[in-house]
Amino acid sequence: MIAGAATGDDSGTGGMRATTGAPTITAFRRQAHRMRLTRAALAVAATALTPALLLANPAFAAHAGPSSTTATSATGTAGSATPAGDLSEDDLRIAILRILADEDSGTRVTREANEALDGTVEDMRTFLETGYRLAQAEDDSVAVARILADPDSGRRVTQEVNDLLDHGTPEDLRTFLETGYRLAQAEDDSVAVARILADPHISSALRAAAEDVIDGTPEELRYFLEYGRYEVDA
Repeated sequence: MIAGAATGDDSGTGGMRATTGAPTITAFRRQAHRMRLTRAALAVAATALTPALLLANPAFAAHAGPSSTTATSATGTAGSATPAGDLSEDDLRIAILRILADEDSGTRVTREANEALDGTVEDMRTFLETGYRLAQAEDDSVAVARILADPDSGRRVTQEVNDLLDHGTPEDLRTFLETGYRLAQAEDDSVAVARILADPHISSALRAAAEDVIDGTPEELRYFLEYGRYEVDA
């Protein structure tokens, strides 16, 4: 809930009242300090107030547009095209709080984000410029290694994961987890469905279902292998 739409409820955010016009960063800090919000609550508040806060700040208003909390290059910060070197202490803190509020932030990212918040302005700036990207890469490496350790991972998935762990950049790891894994899994799933069709002993109903799904989407292939093929002959 952003400016002009806040309620008088005294729970959760400590009773932040409705205001006229966009909330200012100074008001946000004063309210947070006065009510002694926990860091978790601050993260939620920062996420809710960020659009209005950023538009109220000239450095961000010039770059207003869709944003996402993903690892970025050293020239920009999470969710903004504004370089970290151009951000005020308030903006740096809000950017890090948004990262903490992201449910996809991993163990290393969360730990380093908290350490940056406890540090100096330069610590926060350094985290957003370089530390976030590297911490995200470490969390992504753990996620990729778990995929490799999964006995159900197929040949194409295994091959791509091994290539990533040997030669991949932080950006390669992120791209694989966001899109590449889905496509590699779909290729392995297509092979698995083809093997089902190659079995002369399957039922007519299962054969028809497999023929229908073999050219389907990655999600349809996955569903068929996990559930659909068992439902056909149930």
